[in-house]
Amino acid sequence: MPTATSHAAAALDSTEALLLQARRRVKLKMGFFLHALVFTLVNLGLLTLHAVTGGEHGLHVPLWGWAFGLAIHGTVVFVRLQTQGLRERMVAREVERLRSR
Repeated sequence: MPTATSHAAAALDSTEALLLQARRRVKLKMGFFLHALVFTLVNLGLLTLHAVTGGEHGLHVPLWGWAFGLAIHGTVVFVRLQTQGLRERMVAREVERLRSR
């Protein structure tokens, strides 16, 4: 029969699992936000340098290339975060299917 101690241990394990999952999600988000900040600062610096020196046109090519990469990074991060529940449900279904064999 489950005791109060086993319920407390299960709750603690559940809390630890949630904390670990939350940390992973925050790490993904912070990675994207840091990438966006570096993109913004570097490109503002390049645009300022370009405006001050009167450089040739063509600065937009690396900017758009990096912007495309940043968009892909953001899409991957936020799709991964949104589909996490789906992935867990699929794993649970597979576990049940394998147990029923």
